Amino acid sequence: MNDDDLILQTRQLNKQFRGFTAVNDVDLSVRRGTIHALIGPNGAGKTTCFNLLTKFLEPTSGTIVYNGVDITRERPAQIARRGIIRSFQISAVFPHLTLLENVRLGLQRRLGTSFHFWRSEKSLRQLDARALELLDEVGLRDMAYEETVNLAYGRKRALEIATTLAMEPELMLLDEPTQGMGHEDVDRVTRLIKQVAVGRTVLMVEHNMNVVSTIADTITVLQRGAVLAEGPYAEVSRNPQVMEAYMGTTDGQLQGAHA
Repeated sequence: MNDDDLILQTRQLNKQFRGFTAVNDVDLSVRRGTIHALIGPNGAGKTTCFNLLTKFLEPTSGTIVYNGVDITRERPAQIARRGIIRSFQISAVFPHLTLLENVRLGLQRRLGTSFHFWRSEKSLRQLDARALELLDEVGLRDMAYEETVNLAYGRKRALEIATTLAMEPELMLLDEPTQGMGHEDVDRVTRLIKQVAVGRTVLMVEHNMNVVSTIADTITVLQRGAVLAEGPYAEVSRNPQVMEAYMGTTDGQLQGAHA
């Protein structure tokens, strides 16, 4: 693989907490323009890995390279300015603002006018057209003026993806995007992720193997903080070590398993 094809690489990434190794020599290579899933049983180190990539945690050792630049020691704000934007596991939207206002806040942050709540309504209206475009992209334009508190859970996650898109990410990090959803919402959000990934790169932590098998180009399986296997779903799902990690047996199918 040509290095120019890679948007993100980690080399020998480690994180220790008082002698406990949460992430152990992880080498990750995320190819530009793909959906890359990070999976593994509970406690495998997936979220810790995400926290290292977005600098909510400092690595104990190892390097993180983004677009050929070593970003290992950069602060979270610098990482975000580079275009690495993370959508959180717990829906991070303002319940008593409208959908339009939530997306507009994301646009304000990108313009450097974040949290200027005292700015006149008129000065913010210039952002409305783009906010409506983003709501349209996630299928929520018809609800633009609804209060967010009234949204069903799956639609809140769709709104969160719209606010993430407002930050113009080059690399979107999605943390458990379908967690806690019913089947219909899972299908809707899975289709949405595939749709918004066009022209972007997505790295996602996901438990639902049906989601991963449907949309991920590459899957990295973590176990006890280390990489257990990597490759396309068809290959990874047949790996006996992966089956054992998920199912406690080398028999049966990985398909549909939840970690």
